[in-house]
Amino acid sequence: MDDLRLTHLTYAGSGRPTASVAFGAELTVIYGASDTGKSFIVESVEYMLGGARLPLIPEAEGYSQILLGLKLPDGAPITLVRRPGAGTVAVHYEDLRDLVTRRSDRELTAVHRSGSSRSLSAMLLAELGYADTRIRKNDAGGTRGLSLADLVYLSLVTETRMGDALSPVLRSNAANGKTAAASVMKYLLTGEDDPVVDTGPNAEQRRVHKGQIGLLDQIVVELSAKLTTRENASQLRERLTRIQTTIDGQSRSLRVITDRHVGAVSARMNAAQELAAVESRLAEVHDLLTRFGLLEQQYRSDLDRLAMVSEAGSILGYFRVGTCVFCGAEPEHQHHGHGEQETTQLHAAVEAEAAKTGSLLADLLPTIADLRTQLDELVGRRGVLLLRARELDTEISKAEERLAPLRTHMDELLGARSTAERELELHARIEELDDRRSKLDGAGAVRSQRPASHIPARVLSKFDDVLRRTLNAWSVPSVEFAEYDQYGMDVRAGSRPRSGRGQGVRSVLHSAFTTALARYCLSGGLPHPGFVVLDSPVVTYREPVGEDVDITSNVVDHFYQDMLTFPGQAIVIENGDPPSSVLSSATTYRFTGPGGGRPGFFPSSPTNSEA
Repeated sequence: MDDLRLTHLTYAGSGRPTASVAFGAELTVIYGASDTGKSFIVESVEYMLGGARLPLIPEAEGYSQILLGLKLPDGAPITLVRRPGAGTVAVHYEDLRDLVTRRSDRELTAVHRSGSSRSLSAMLLAELGYADTRIRKNDAGGTRGLSLADLVYLSLVTETRMGDALSPVLRSNAANGKTAAASVMKYLLTGEDDPVVDTGPNAEQRRVHKGQIGLLDQIVVELSAKLTTRENASQLRERLTRIQTTIDGQSRSLRVITDRHVGAVSARMNAAQELAAVESRLAEVHDLLTRFGLLEQQYRSDLDRLAMVSEAGSILGYFRVGTCVFCGAEPEHQHHGHGEQETTQLHAAVEAEAAKTGSLLADLLPTIADLRTQLDELVGRRGVLLLRARELDTEISKAEERLAPLRTHMDELLGARSTAERELELHARIEELDDRRSKLDGAGAVRSQRPASHIPARVLSKFDDVLRRTLNAWSVPSVEFAEYDQYGMDVRAGSRPRSGRGQGVRSVLHSAFTTALARYCLSGGLPHPGFVVLDSPVVTYREPVGEDVDITSNVVDHFYQDMLTFPGQAIVIENGDPPSSVLSSATTYRFTGPGGGRPGFFPSSPTNSEA
C-alpha cells in the first residue's frame, strides 16, 4: 500500500456514548434516512484532515474529542485527535477508538502553514512522499508547497459541492486560485511538479534546441500531410459529437427494429413448434379413428352374426328330425325334449356373447366421438397457426428489409467516426509537438486562457478515456465524448460544460470526475491520497421531468457495481438503499432514524453505545 486508508471516525466525550463508524479497506456505503448524520461524517473527515471549520449539529453537543483513524503507507496505524474548534491535532501512533486521556505522541497544527514542518499537512505529505512538491501559484512562475488540502479537495466531495455549478477543481471563481488549481491537476495527472523558473538555456543549449526545433518542425509537416480535412481539433470534436449523436439515434432505431425482428423470429419458432405438435397429434387422432372405426365395424358384424345364429338355432332345434345339430346325438340316443334343451343353451350363450360385444361397442362409441371432437379442434388450431406463421413471415421480411439500409448507414457512420478520431489523434500529436517546440524556442505566444502549466494533450487524452469508461460503466446516457477542459477548467460532456447541466447530471459528472481521477492516478502510480469520499453522488439523479437528458433507472445500480472494483478505498454516502450485491460485498451502515435499528451516527440515547 502506497497511500492512506481511513479506518474509523469516532466522537467521544466524558459521560457520552461513543459514536463511531469503521471504514472498510475497499468500499463502505453509509445510507438511510435523512437528518441522521451521514453528511456530518463527511464534513468531520474533511475537518480532521486539515479543514478550518466544522459546523456542529445538535447531536454533537457534549462530545469533546473527534478521533480519525488512519493507516499510513507502510501499514502503521495512527489516530488523529482534535477538539471541535481547536487549531491543533494530537497524533497517537496506535489505533484508539474511545476517549483519549493520555499524552499524545505529537502535537501539530491542524491547518497547513507554508514552510512549517509542524503541521498535519506536512507530516502526512511526508508519509506519502510528496513533502518537497512545488506547485505554481501565479503566471509569473511563483511557486508554493503542495498542501494536504489540495489532495483532499479532489478526493473528498461534500454534498454541497457535489451538485454545485462550480468546477470540481476550483475552490471559488476568483482568478487568483485558478493557476494553483491547474498546477495541482497537472501534478496529479503527470506526477511532475513546478520547480522554480530558471534563467533560461545558455548558447550551447540554444544551438541544440535549434536543431531539435528543426526536427520537430519536420515531423509536424509530415503529420500535417496525413490530415485529410482542414478542420481544426475543436471542429473535429464538434463533428465527432454530431456523428456520435447520430450513431446513438441510429442505434436506438436499430435496437427497436432488431427487437421486433427477434420477437417475430422467436414467435415464428414457437408457432412452428406448436404447429408441429398439432400435426403430430392430428396424425395420431386420424390413426386412432381409423383403427376404432374398424373395431366398431367388427363389433357390429359380430352382433349381426350372433343374432342370426340365435334365430337359426331356434329353427333348426324345433323343426329338424335326425341327428342333433347341437350335440351330434343320433335319434335313438336322444331323450325327450332334447332339442328344446339344446336350443335354450345355445340361445343363452348367444345372448351372453351379444351382451359382452354390445358393452364393448357402447364403450367404444364415446371414445370415437371424443376423437372426432379433438380432430375438429386440431384442424381449426392448425388453420390459426398457419395463418399466424404467414403473418410472422411477412413481419420478419419487413423487419429485414428495414434493417439492411440501417446497418449500411451505421457502417458508414462508424467509418466516419473512426476517420474523425484518427484526425483528432493527429491533431493531438501535432499539438504535443508544438508544445515541445514552444518550450524549446522559449516562445510564450500561447492563448491567454491556457494555463501557465498546461497538461500535455496525450495525458489528457488518457485521462479522458478513463472518465468516459467510468460514465459508460455507470450507464449514464447523453453525456458522450466527456472530457476535462483544462482551459475552461471544467468537465464537458455532450458538447456542454458541466456547469450548464441540471443538478442531477452535475452530481454524476462530479462523482465520475473524482472517481476517474483516482482510478487514473492509482493505476498509474501517480500522486493521490488513495481514497475517495462521495456524499450523495447519485441521490439527485432521477427520472426526467423536463430534464436535459433521458435518465435511466439503472444508473445507481451500475454506479455501485463499478465502485466494487475501485482500486483504492471508497466511502459513499447516499439516502437510497444500495443493491443487495453491494450489501453482501461492502462494509455498510444503514441509519434508520427513530424507530428501530441504528438511528444515526450518534446514539439515540446515552445508554445506547452501539457503534
